[in-house]
Amino acid sequence: MNITVTESAEKYLADLLAKQDAEDISVRMFVTQPGTPYAETCLAYCRPDEVIADDELLELTLIRFYLERNSLPYLEEAMIDFAEDRMGGQLTIKAPNAKVPKVSADSPMEEQINYILYSDVNPGLASHGGEVKLVELVEEENGHIAVLKFGGGCQGCSAVDMTLKDGVEKTLLERVPGLIAVRDETDHSNTDKAYYK
Repeated sequence: MNITVTESAEKYLADLLAKQDAEDISVRMFVTQPGTPYAETCLAYCRPDEVIADDELLELTLIRFYLERNSLPYLEEAMIDFAEDRMGGQLTIKAPNAKVPKVSADSPMEEQINYILYSDVNPGLASHGGEVKLVELVEEENGHIAVLKFGGGCQGCSAVDMTLKDGVEKTLLERVPGLIAVRDETDHSNTDKAYYK
């Protein structure tokens, strides 16, 4: 598991744990709503009786971290740091894969598509206030069709067909083996927020 806890962060957390009135207390790390734009990486105190059997243990010099099993792919490459300042300091957690886990060719097709949408497609659409998300995967005889829904500035936008065909569909078909087509199920008759009317 590739998680970095800087020395300053470990010392800060060890001091916090020492102030708790509990024997053998450690830290538990998990991601709420993992794999969504609302993902939050959390740290919590963890008493011995709160450890969950399939948690993964990360044993550091001063403290122990328990990592929630379901959160592991989302915690890959996470970094916990503590930067001191005049006010005392601030603990920061950076988890680049919390919203979308790192995927490989073995990952489920849904995860591969979401990864591409969140990491490559949506940052481009965001400049127009738009976004696209996967609604469902439909299995056909010769492969899968990804059903997508556009939102924000893409909904009702006159350029959406071009965006879908030239950008999103091309990118997904090139990069996701077994995907044969992309379908748009957005109601584009609503043009209230459209970027191009």
